[in-house]
Amino acid sequence: MSADYKVHGSVAVITLNNPPVNGLGYATRLGITKGLAKANANKKVKSVVITGAGKAFSGGADIKEFGTPKALQEPNLLSVILAVENSSKPVVAAVHSVCMGGGLELSLGCHYRIAAPGCNVALPEVKLGLIPGAGGTQRLPRVLGVETALNMIVSGEPVKSELLASLPGQKLFDKMAASPESLLEEAMAFAKSVAAVRPLPLVRNLPSKHPLGDAYFQFARNMVKGMAKNFPAPAKCVDAVEASTKKKFDDGMVYEREIFINLMWTPECRALRHLFAAERAASKIPDVPSDTPVREIKSVAVIGAGTMGGGISMNFLNAGIPVKMLEMKQEALDRGIATIRKNYESQVKRGKLKQDKYDQRMSLLSTTLSYDDLKDADMVIEAVFEEMGVKEAVFKELDRVMKPGAILATNTSTLDVNKIASFTKRPQDVIGTHFFSPANVMKLLEVVRGEKTAKDVLATVMALGKKIRKTSVVSGVCDGFIGNRMIEQYSRQAGFLLEEGCTPAQVDKAVEKFGFAMGPFRMGDLAGNDIGWAIRKRRYVEKPNLKYSKTADLLCEMGRYGQKTGAGWYDYQAGKRDAIPSQLVVDMIEKHRKDLGITPRKISDEEIVQRLVFALVNEGAHILEEGIASKASDLDMVYITGYGFPIHRGGPMLYADQFGLFNVAQAMQRFARNPLDDAEFWQPAPLLAQLVAKGKNFN
Repeated sequence: MSADYKVHGSVAVITLNNPPVNGLGYATRLGITKGLAKANANKKVKSVVITGAGKAFSGGADIKEFGTPKALQEPNLLSVILAVENSSKPVVAAVHSVCMGGGLELSLGCHYRIAAPGCNVALPEVKLGLIPGAGGTQRLPRVLGVETALNMIVSGEPVKSELLASLPGQKLFDKMAASPESLLEEAMAFAKSVAAVRPLPLVRNLPSKHPLGDAYFQFARNMVKGMAKNFPAPAKCVDAVEASTKKKFDDGMVYEREIFINLMWTPECRALRHLFAAERAASKIPDVPSDTPVREIKSVAVIGAGTMGGGISMNFLNAGIPVKMLEMKQEALDRGIATIRKNYESQVKRGKLKQDKYDQRMSLLSTTLSYDDLKDADMVIEAVFEEMGVKEAVFKELDRVMKPGAILATNTSTLDVNKIASFTKRPQDVIGTHFFSPANVMKLLEVVRGEKTAKDVLATVMALGKKIRKTSVVSGVCDGFIGNRMIEQYSRQAGFLLEEGCTPAQVDKAVEKFGFAMGPFRMGDLAGNDIGWAIRKRRYVEKPNLKYSKTADLLCEMGRYGQKTGAGWYDYQAGKRDAIPSQLVVDMIEKHRKDLGITPRKISDEEIVQRLVFALVNEGAHILEEGIASKASDLDMVYITGYGFPIHRGGPMLYADQFGLFNVAQAMQRFARNPLDDAEFWQPAPLLAQLVAKGKNFN
């Protein structure tokens, strides 16, 4: 049973006990209703307290049951709340630490609520593409007022209990406890004090209204529409809260449930639920148990004070971990520190960072020009030029100076981590930590596991990634790892589309309309077209038969490297990032087509999107079958957090599942028949072909 029952004199205490956040799974729900039945049958018991064990009252639905029949198994949460409301003896919710989702809805079904200070209160269902489904949209407006409740429901963000308790006229909390430690004692005393009160107060009987009525809800809809254009749930939150002001309570509950069920089946909801689970699954590595001991990381060294080195350093400074930054010249160090200062000062100016926090972070940063000064660091990350000879020199020095047991990490984005590890006498301590630029902003961290990387090193870096607030995804060693290996095929298709008849603006617009943060050509201009050029030059030697469009090479030969040179696929004005279509580039592409004897054709947005996205999918399937990634959801996390793939579509692999893998394979066969495309690439990866044959999906 996931709820404990104990009688203290005249008060029965039901304690939710389903760690880590007391999710309201079937066993917990059953425990609550059985406890209530016992309390109501015991003549000595005069009142009941419901609280949560450990570090939460309740975080809501049990994620292990989400979307399964067990989540609806009786008693479901609606039935539990009804049993609480119908208790013949007063029920007091003693909430602390975390009171979210179904946990908050359960407390709203109780007759009274007492809260500990510091409790995070929220209805976060909108973040999963849903609305609250157990009365949250009907009860919260009745205790907090329509506007406060709607803001909480639409944003899904947590609010501290003491802030809610301070609102004028609020009826959410009947009492605030002096401290989390005294909560249970105060809750039992409060329960005794209300034992004889009749009739028992019910939130459902309170009024819900807004003085401006229809005008307010129309305003709210307009605001939500602008903020959440790709997601239906926020607008439906407005509809449900409005129903609390216009319908009888029971009718409002039916309406809320109807919306909840309908949203559950939308592709947007499936995408958000998939990503919620995928983020948690990313930290689970099949052959590295969750209890693997980790190494202590009290200090970090960073080699290189450039854009990447500075950004990487900021992640650790933000987490309170001291950083020693190394460069070969003092001027380079000075520039690096100046950039870090500028970034922090900008945050202070915008009110995002307090001055004392800024001072504290800068005090954790030290610099050196000598490798010998790094010897005591627990981990070192190199962020030097992407060339194997440079990496070799750095790792030989690190092998010489670093203490035994120190983790040696490389920030390489494409190079062979096994080869880098071979430059040391301790390959078990070497790992790839591929930060994405700007490293202090981007959430993704590709953790590259070498063939000799020790399990405790991998476990340590994954735990460290969590500490510095990154979404860490494990990749095996291959050229480009997960993200850059897949994006190469996407970029190749973008090049072929130009040769066949598209302009850069047409391709970018089609992809951005699909939901990408930016199309391939704007992305190239932002990253620097010379980076892709360097990779292609390597490819021409390593894979001479691999087909490429030469348009990008011609662009680079014109010196158009992107925003940093003021000209790339687009033209740029000084100080601005607006991409202005370039006639010069269009003329270059047209001349190139003519030289190749290609007659341009009209290409639909649908074909553009499918060729780019299915290129990611097919390469992703190869990555999975080679064991470079352990699960399809890891690829989705890489693309959502590192490459601007539209969140409402859940990542390329989930999108392929929802599109239908049979349909994906059919489209690929069409592309293979295009004489200007790469027919060999469009042969479905064996894994994709197997899944189609078995009628299965990636996820």
